Amino acid sequence: MQKKFLTNLGLILSLNLLIKPIYIFGIEKAVQEQVGTADYGIYFAILNFSFLLTIVLDFGITNFNNKNIAQNSHLFTKHFSSLFTLKLILAVIYIIIVVVMGLVVGYDSRLMKLLLIQGFNMFLVFFINYLRSNLAALHLFKTDGIISVMDRSILIVAGIFLLNSGVLYSENGIMYFVYMQTCSLLLTTFIAFFIIVKKTHSFRFSWNWPFSLMILKKSFPFAILTLLMSFYNRIDSVMIERMLPDGDVQSGIYAQGFRILDATNMIAFLVAGVLLPVFSRMLKQNESVESLVKLISTLLLTPAIVIGVGCAFYNTELIGYLYYKGIDKIINAEELATATLHLRESSKIFSLLMLSFIAVSTSYIYGTLLTANGNMRQMNYMAASGMILNIVFNYILIRQFEAYGSSISSMTTQFLTAIIQVAIAQKIFKFKINYRLINMFITYLVGVIAINYGTKMLPFDWMVSFAIMVISCGLWAFITGIVSIKSMFRLLKYG
Repeated sequence: MQKKFLTNLGLILSLNLLIKPIYIFGIEKAVQEQVGTADYGIYFAILNFSFLLTIVLDFGITNFNNKNIAQNSHLFTKHFSSLFTLKLILAVIYIIIVVVMGLVVGYDSRLMKLLLIQGFNMFLVFFINYLRSNLAALHLFKTDGIISVMDRSILIVAGIFLLNSGVLYSENGIMYFVYMQTCSLLLTTFIAFFIIVKKTHSFRFSWNWPFSLMILKKSFPFAILTLLMSFYNRIDSVMIERMLPDGDVQSGIYAQGFRILDATNMIAFLVAGVLLPVFSRMLKQNESVESLVKLISTLLLTPAIVIGVGCAFYNTELIGYLYYKGIDKIINAEELATATLHLRESSKIFSLLMLSFIAVSTSYIYGTLLTANGNMRQMNYMAASGMILNIVFNYILIRQFEAYGSSISSMTTQFLTAIIQVAIAQKIFKFKINYRLINMFITYLVGVIAINYGTKMLPFDWMVSFAIMVISCGLWAFITGIVSIKSMFRLLKYG
């Protein structure tokens, strides 16, 4: 099972590491530069607002389906037609609720239009995820990998034309970007749907109320988990935009750091997507998952430490390079002061968000294991605690520190929930406490901090120092034994 897991994980990661960074840093970043920080901040807040309500849109069906079909592949054809119809009905209900909640929050007609289209886009995103869950559950990881990057690949091509057209500089520039997303998601949905239909023995639109009710009951714990985790992962920008007088600008500044976190989270998210059906099948067959958990922890947490700590040390350099390249050429004193302030604020936010990547990676490993094992009650208690903590911290800290306060809240919540998930997994699976591995991680973390501190003192251009830091951290991984020549050969053997 480890051999198949590593082979397919390598393929999916390779495809996504090739495509998605180009979109995030090439297209999405350029869009924000052309439409402006304020307009992009509004878009970012509404994007996350629409995400908060996706409990209605998905109702936990995707995770339930992934786990269920992985363990009972013979049910695929029987379930797909009925679930397809159920997903469409839930989508209609979701759009209605999104519109009502938008009116309650107080969005004007322009924002309501943006919210409505973004809600439709969110439906397409989750529908694609549902279609992909069938592919992953059937262990068709290669096809799943291609579908996972298809919409971004289309967006890259379309985005090049859009960015060079000049329409994003107009008053409704952000809308053109949203329309482009709609087209790419629609095309990806149709392609994924026809691939899935070919895998079924028969397909027709059908409505089976008893079956739908049974699925909704079984997926309800997954739905609650999705809702709670959505709140403590996505509510930050919504509260920033609503609570502050300049909330649109502050949300845009927060989005600059969050975009990079989102790009790195892609790695952990994709690992979890492959892990869920693998863990589910192993647990049903009563296979031990301890060695796989140890292996994936090493593979994921080692680079997470380098990325998190490295970005915290080189925060100003990285944010300045990505968003404020021309700051030294600004002549107007007021514009220079504003840009300098935004750079400083964005860099501070970026530091804390990227440190939380270590916690997020941990959660993806142990949260996926607990989900595959059906420990939904414990996961929901954990997520409820995280949601309450994050909302309370945000309410207090945003008023005092603006967007930076939200990054403090996010990092604190992510680490607390990660620790809780590790503790729950340890208690349920009775893993042997690997003190040697824990000591190696602590030693490695201390060494990475020292390496970053040392390279910052070097009299070189920051890019050279950053490269030296990355190489040194790689060597330090071998020295501490977290990564060994023996384990590398073992991975090659698995692949």
